Amino acid sequence: MYPFPQSITPTVRTHMDAQTAFVNEMSKSLFRSFQQMCELNIQLAQTMLEETTLASQHVLSVDRQSELLGAASARAQPATEKLRAYQQHIARLASEAQVELARVTEQHVQNTTRTARAVVDDLARTSAEETERGIRTQQEALRTMTDPFARPDGAIHARGDGAAQPMPQAGQQASQQVAQQAAQAGQQARSSGATH
Repeated sequence: MYPFPQSITPTVRTHMDAQTAFVNEMSKSLFRSFQQMCELNIQLAQTMLEETTLASQHVLSVDRQSELLGAASARAQPATEKLRAYQQHIARLASEAQVELARVTEQHVQNTTRTARAVVDDLARTSAEETERGIRTQQEALRTMTDPFARPDGAIHARGDGAAQPMPQAGQQASQQVAQQAAQAGQQARSSGATH
């Protein structure tokens, strides 16, 4: 015997739908943030590759060593600015992702909480019904065990050893009359046997 119904109840289905919608929306938000981060990384890699290529060409085109250091330092400044811009973009993406996740959570938590309460209430009601049903079944089994020969209509089955269980009131009166008549007949037989 299982304490829970085998089929999915409507409240559980509603809760599962709410949970699925919440997880789907959260996944979409996380995936969107991850996609933006990947695009930013690709853009940074392309920019850094272009800067490195330009710096290499400039360094290779320099005739004097004194110009070499100047060309290298001139290219270092834009690369530093691009890295700073990259960090700002990452911070902006992280804050946007956090705001989006908070929005999704706020949007779905109330519905999910409401459906979870409905599931708990339904489960408590079902458990109470199952417990009550089980108690009634056990009480009936105890009644059957204490008086196994009584039938639901009040009649009594005879036991295998010839003894009978208590009968209804009309049956008890009839059996008492028969017992009294038998006792009187026995006394008469004894008294007549004593006189002979």
